Amino acid sequence: MEKVIWGLWGRRTVDRSTLRDLLVARLAPALLDEPSVLGLALAVDDPEADVEAPVPYPDDEDPLLALVSVWLPAYDHRGAVEDRIAAAAAELDLTVHGYLVSESLYSDYGDTPWAGPRDWPDGERSPGVLTVGLLQRPPGHDRTAWVRHWHDVQSPESGELQPRTRYVRNLVALALDDGPPLEGIVLEGWPSNEHVRDPDLFYRGEGDPARVAAHVERMLANVTAFLDLGTFRAATMGEYLFRSPSGP
Repeated sequence: MEKVIWGLWGRRTVDRSTLRDLLVARLAPALLDEPSVLGLALAVDDPEADVEAPVPYPDDEDPLLALVSVWLPAYDHRGAVEDRIAAAAAELDLTVHGYLVSESLYSDYGDTPWAGPRDWPDGERSPGVLTVGLLQRPPGHDRTAWVRHWHDVQSPESGELQPRTRYVRNLVALALDDGPPLEGIVLEGWPSNEHVRDPDLFYRGEGDPARVAAHVERMLANVTAFLDLGTFRAATMGEYLFRSPSGP
């Protein structure tokens, strides 16, 4: 079984409710009808994700508006799925790029103090908000060392410093087209929009500005050791989990 993520980019003027309805109400049921689809999850820039990402998109770029994550027996079986995603994206003039990834579910709902175990049904929006990060490996960085820093240093450090509810790492194994040269796609869950908006909550400052500053300093040191912030892109989205990849 393999996981493929399709990213959808588009204009900032795309209506969020229209986008959510297109992907959640129409595309998702169609994908679930495909025999090859073993698992499905969406991340969508929906109306409830009304908070700017900690590192906003540059004004002159079309932002990432959604991710469609599909588990297949093999990525070669993606034809019908890819066609459905492309047709949906064309309705809103969105650009689509696909990536074969290796997923690490580093922490799930109920694994941290910031959220209980999942108790909502398939297809219902998850509580809180996601930040989706698109990672590029800077020139000159050895890939193995780059991955080890991300996994062995940044993952546990950020978990200590921030109130994450869920953390999914996706290491890109193969770009399926000529999209941005990504090496990683990260989904991080937060308890609320306010936890992303308020630095004291985002960095677990507990009302102490010095503690916030210290945590920011540690985070920046870890992040800039393996990322060029000039190429890092992030967006906030709502999460919709439709089918576990172990499902029928």
